[in-house]
Amino acid sequence: MSVNHPVISVVGSSGAGTSTVKHTFDQIFRREGIKAASIEGDAFHRYNRADMKAELARRLSEGDPTFSHFSIEANILDELAAQFKTYGETGRARTRRYIHDEAEAKASGVPPGNFTEWEEFGDGTDLLFYEGLHGALKTDEINIADHADLKIGVVPVINLEWIQKMHRDRASRGYTTEAVTDTILRRMHAYVHVICPQFSHTDINFQRVPIVDTSNPFIARWIPTVGESLVVIRFRDPRGIDFPYLVAMINGSWMSRANSIVIPGDKLDLAMQLVLTPLILRLVDRKRRAAG
Repeated sequence: MSVNHPVISVVGSSGAGTSTVKHTFDQIFRREGIKAASIEGDAFHRYNRADMKAELARRLSEGDPTFSHFSIEANILDELAAQFKTYGETGRARTRRYIHDEAEAKASGVPPGNFTEWEEFGDGTDLLFYEGLHGALKTDEINIADHADLKIGVVPVINLEWIQKMHRDRASRGYTTEAVTDTILRRMHAYVHVICPQFSHTDINFQRVPIVDTSNPFIARWIPTVGESLVVIRFRDPRGIDFPYLVAMINGSWMSRANSIVIPGDKLDLAMQLVLTPLILRLVDRKRRAAG
């Protein structure tokens, strides 16, 4: 953690909806005049697309059907921890980009499935913003969580997460249902042992819960809409959170536990603005007071 150079980490698995949360953060940063440096979790994958495919085949031939991008070994997480730490100490870090498709390739000059070169960044920024799979990881060997000042978990219930991934991968990446199902199965071991434990280290979790039948996510024709969902917001430390204010401001919300509030799904952006804006401003104000 750093007073002078705060780090915000948004954690969620593939298909969880972290991109939507990033959009809300971008709105807050723009409105409040905050200059944020950004790191994408994909930048810290160990393998490009071709090498990952070869590594998957090698591991499968050796009897390991669980290797995936969720796995610690598939990523350079010691490097991610180092960049969180370096930014916290100096306000500078380095990153690269993973190029997903032809549109990104055209803009970057790097073929899809490959990485750009590493680049230094951070001068003049107020904070570092991360969005990806491993931003609250804490193991005996790698500690990313302790280098982040604010950690946000984005955690739809698992059937909804699978539906969202199924629709996204089929629509935007051209995968078959069978291919996406295979990916989900491969990821389950790391999902249980790597992804889920991180949500015990996050400061706030936003968990979307559909209120329509998602019993068989593999045949669902539509993603449940926000109007067909509730969102549970859980605070690891509820001290200082003005729950009566939040309940009054968000129509249809209520407290389900002493540290949790439930809101209608279509109020998520409003709730995030109300919850996150003062926390972000507190980090930036603390930084600016420390600077002079």
